[in-house]
Amino acid sequence: MSPRLSDVHRTAFITGASTGLGHAFTTMLLAEGVRVWGTSRDPARLAGLAAAAPGKFTPVALELGDGDAAEAAFRAADAAAGGFDLVINNAGYGVFAEFAGADFVVWQDQIQVMLVNTARLSHAALRVFRARPAHRGTLVNISSLAAEFPLPFQSAYNVCKAGLSALNESLITETVGSGIVVIDFRPGDYRTAFDGSVQRPQTVMTPTMRRAWTAFEGLMRSGPAPEGAAEALRRALFRGRSGTVRTGRFFQATLAPFLARFGSQGLQRRIRARYFDLS
Repeated sequence: MSPRLSDVHRTAFITGASTGLGHAFTTMLLAEGVRVWGTSRDPARLAGLAAAAPGKFTPVALELGDGDAAEAAFRAADAAAGGFDLVINNAGYGVFAEFAGADFVVWQDQIQVMLVNTARLSHAALRVFRARPAHRGTLVNISSLAAEFPLPFQSAYNVCKAGLSALNESLITETVGSGIVVIDFRPGDYRTAFDGSVQRPQTVMTPTMRRAWTAFEGLMRSGPAPEGAAEALRRALFRGRSGTVRTGRFFQATLAPFLARFGSQGLQRRIRARYFDLS
C-alpha cells in the first residue's frame, strides 16, 4: 500500500483555505487522509469543503487582521484537534498602488496582517511543537517568488514575502537537530482568483501602472493550475526536511531565482521591467 501523508501528519491547520492555493492545499491534504482545520474570515465560504469531507474538514473563523483573536482561534483549534502535526500559514492579500499613491495605513495594515500576524501564528505553532516530548511538527509558511523577484506597485506585498522568507530561514537554522520541519514555500503566479481580490486604492493609474496591471493579470490568468502548487507541497512534505521550495512556471521558479542570485542588480531590474511591460 502506498504511503500517505496521514501516516505522518494526522492533523493540519491551514489559513486561507476557502480559495486559491489554500483551497488546493486543503483538497490535497484531505485526499491524503489528513484531518484539516481550515480558516476563512467567513466560515460559510468553507461549506463546500465541509460537505465534501464530513468529519475530516473543520471550518474555523479566523480574522488575521486581529492578532489576539487569530492566535486564540489557532489555540482553540489545536486543543480540539488534540495537537496539530502540520501548520500552513497561507492567508494573505494584495494591494496594487504606487507606494506614495495610497495612504500609509494601507501598507501598514498589510504588513501587520501578512507579516506580523503570520509570524505570530508561526510563533504559536512552534511553541505547540516544542511542548511535545519529541519536539515534532511541520510549519509551512507560504511566501512567494516575489521575495526574490518583486512585483511592481505591490511594495508591501514584496516586503511581507521577503520578511517571511527571512523568518523562515531563521527558523530553519534554529530548529536544526530537532524533530521540527520548517518549509519556506515560494509559489509564482498560479491561476487563481488572487488578481480579482487585489485592493486598488489609487483612483487614478498612470500609463505605467496600467501596463503593469495588464501584465500582472495576464500572468495570473495564464499561470499553471493551483493543483501544481499542491503537488509541489505534497512532495516537500513527503521529503520531511526543512528547506526552500520554489514552484511555478520555468521563468519564475527557476530562471528568476538564478538571476537574483548571480545577475547584477541592473540586469535584474531591466529584465523585471521587460517582464511587466514597464520599459
